[in-house]
Amino acid sequence: MMSSLIDPSVTELLNRVENRYRLVTITSRRARQLIDGQEPLLPGTSVNPLSSAVNEVNAGLIEYETLKDGVK
Repeated sequence: MMSSLIDPSVTELLNRVENRYRLVTITSRRARQLIDGQEPLLPGTSVNPLSSAVNEVNAGLIEYETLKDGVK
């Protein structure tokens, strides 16, 4: 089996959310929160906000609510 360049892999992350589109929405919103100054939920994991957001999603630390018109 070939190792992934992205850790965690998209396949692993999709075990946490319904689909790729939701994954992009959740991670990008969380990355924006980190850029805007919110503290990471996993301190010391990454300097890159997007990587931190991905790791938080993979750890199950990000909660979201599916609304009729999108994600909150």
